[in-house]
Amino acid sequence: MDFQLSEDHTTIQKWVHEFAETEIRPVAARYDEAEEFPWPVVKRAAEVGLYGVGFYMENVASDQTGLILPIAMEETSWGCAGIGLGIWGTGLPLSTLAYSGTSEQLAQWAPLMFGTPDDPKVAALCVTEPNAGSDVSALRTTAQRDGDEWVLNGQKIFATNGGQAGVRIVVATVDPQLGHRGQGAFIVGPDTPGIRPGKKEKKLGIRASDTSEVLLEDCRIPLENVIGGVEKLEAKLQRARSAGSRSSAALKTFEMTRPSVAAQAVGIARAALEFAIDYAKERQTFGRPIIEHEGVAFKLADMAMEVDAARLLTHRAAWLSRNGQFEHAEGSMSKLKAGETAVWVTEQAVQILGGYGYIKDFPVEKWYRDAKIYTIFEGTSEIQRIVISRALARG
Repeated sequence: MDFQLSEDHTTIQKWVHEFAETEIRPVAARYDEAEEFPWPVVKRAAEVGLYGVGFYMENVASDQTGLILPIAMEETSWGCAGIGLGIWGTGLPLSTLAYSGTSEQLAQWAPLMFGTPDDPKVAALCVTEPNAGSDVSALRTTAQRDGDEWVLNGQKIFATNGGQAGVRIVVATVDPQLGHRGQGAFIVGPDTPGIRPGKKEKKLGIRASDTSEVLLEDCRIPLENVIGGVEKLEAKLQRARSAGSRSSAALKTFEMTRPSVAAQAVGIARAALEFAIDYAKERQTFGRPIIEHEGVAFKLADMAMEVDAARLLTHRAAWLSRNGQFEHAEGSMSKLKAGETAVWVTEQAVQILGGYGYIKDFPVEKWYRDAKIYTIFEGTSEIQRIVISRALARG
């Protein structure tokens, strides 16, 4: 077992860190304050090769360790988690397409999700509804077959990139009696009639990321736009009716992408830790730097330990996601640990800075606000504990 990053990993890490340092951090506060989507940064990421289907095909898909994506995500979130989501948010619908779609669907739709460096696009995965968050079986958006088309109707909320996306993947119910087993994922292409963005949410944190409502009103899409194809969907529904299959495209995507979400949280926590350390070395009370006071020094020691522990769990889960399978919900473990670590570490950073930590002149209050979502989206901390405990019960 080797805990050292490879040369390829460190090259990617340095490259993305430099991008975060020069392109993300200098504008982070402005986009946070304005709550605007960071199109210029996304375009710049596309120009240098960080944003685009090529990055996933050439770097992520060929990486047998599974670590390149979490390494890159940690660095962009170190710069700004909201802007980072602008860069990586399209990866979530891409994951749904890659895990559950056909090779033809991937070839057709993945390039449209990202656009080109001259004209970048983003995509969205639309799952959550007003009465269906963690409980995906309660989804009420429907997909009804009408000849050679699907007709989608419903309301999605909290969709990352929902108001900006050209391509949207919508999880909808085909057979309500089967709960989440009766659902499918459907590709809605650019400029499709019947789908439109609704309310854009004003948020506590990750404010550069677009989080919007998506409304579907008799939205018609071709029959072949169901992810995996019609035959695969029909076979899945038949298994669910006869044998109680428990598969779900949305749940599968969330479990496999949880290490990536965890890596983002680690990036926020690391940013706060590094800033707190630097501040503690410079700030003096009672004639010496506050890092020499045990009350601060021990707090920093605990923060550093928690960040490293969260990263190790994240890298383990990313490796398992690529090379095997989760035996004891390791994906959920990484997301739970990293999310709660980010909240705790950023709170401690605010405390170390005292009054300065509470004002916008210093970035720790932003990191504190950004961190909280990582205990909520893509499965709350409570849901992660359910997933982990059930995995343990299965032995």
